[in-house]
Amino acid sequence: MAEIITEATFDTEVLGSEQPIIVDFWAEWCGPCHAVAPVLDDIVAEREGIRLAKVNIDEEPALAERFGILSIPAIVLFEGGEPKAAALGAQPRKALEKALGLED
Repeated sequence: MAEIITEATFDTEVLGSEQPIIVDFWAEWCGPCHAVAPVLDDIVAEREGIRLAKVNIDEEPALAERFGILSIPAIVLFEGGEPKAAALGAQPRKALEKALGLED
């Protein structure tokens, strides 16, 4: 299950995470965001030691600006407090895994 991240919790929960964490920048009105959400849930559910977080860009515009999010869904993998990989737009599972460096 994805964690809801706000500007107040981002630095602690994402940048301070000891585990890799996928952050899904999304919005309620975004159809492709809803399409990719279950794919991200499945990817994380099948992997030990990786977390999933969601940032609603309408509620947290400062976070979207901070990370240069101009289109959604924008999916960013953070490791060690730094963005490591990213995927833009709703994509098939294999394409998302490849873009995020999570291929088996």
